[in-house]
Amino acid sequence: MIDLHIHSVFSDGSFTPEELVREGRRRGLTAMALTDHDTVDGVPRFLEAGRRENLRTIAGVEISADFHPGTMHILGYFVRPDDAQLNEHLVWIREGRSARNAEILSRLVEHGIRLKTEEIQEIAGGDVIGRPHIAQAMVARGYVESVREAFDRYLARGRPAYAERRRLSPEDSIALIHSAGGAAVLAHPVTLGLNGWDLRRLVRNLRDSGLDGIEAYYSEHTARDVRRYLRLAKDYDLAVSGGSDFHGEAVPGIEMGTGTGKLNVPDDILEELEERRH
Repeated sequence: MIDLHIHSVFSDGSFTPEELVREGRRRGLTAMALTDHDTVDGVPRFLEAGRRENLRTIAGVEISADFHPGTMHILGYFVRPDDAQLNEHLVWIREGRSARNAEILSRLVEHGIRLKTEEIQEIAGGDVIGRPHIAQAMVARGYVESVREAFDRYLARGRPAYAERRRLSPEDSIALIHSAGGAAVLAHPVTLGLNGWDLRRLVRNLRDSGLDGIEAYYSEHTARDVRRYLRLAKDYDLAVSGGSDFHGEAVPGIEMGTGTGKLNVPDDILEELEERRH
């Protein structure tokens, strides 16, 4: 069993890279990838912990791409964490995230919710502050009872405190991952908000722009979703990936390796995914 979609304290997870590796070994994983949002800062520690624990660890990143009507993330696997161009663009994305966070906090004030940046930073621990950290701060202050309620009422797209932020295009995200030696994979396609021919057309266009794979196995994918995405991978000659999207305490109910309880990402998909690296 492998898990190729995991977050640490360097973005919006609650485990350090070392804790992730220890937990992966405890759960019997044979390989795991660190895919923090818009940063590779935790990757060197993650890779070193994997060497110490004799567990295969993979350098990854999850880039938020500009897309409507849904949400698109592009996963990069086997990237070089010290790649200058990759890091330059990730800094640019994170700076946009900071401006967005300020806008979210301003909009929350309009609804009687006052949070300090310092308390959110303390929850985040790392350099990247995201909406899950803001949601956790709202829970801690008693404004909402759960992270889910914070998103449903205020922070999700279309809700009153949501704010857009700058992102790379899907094509530029793929090219950036390739320039750092990685394989580019469309993350959790269920969040795209597309079905039928619209979904097929998008996947085909992304494939033509260099997309290497699709995340077919995912915590929130139904068995029908998995079959659909495996078919897309076959039809468009894409590698297959999969992972839990584990965040630890920041996103309760998602466990490493097993997701909501039924996830089981096959070990044998990793070889083809590695062959797609640039």
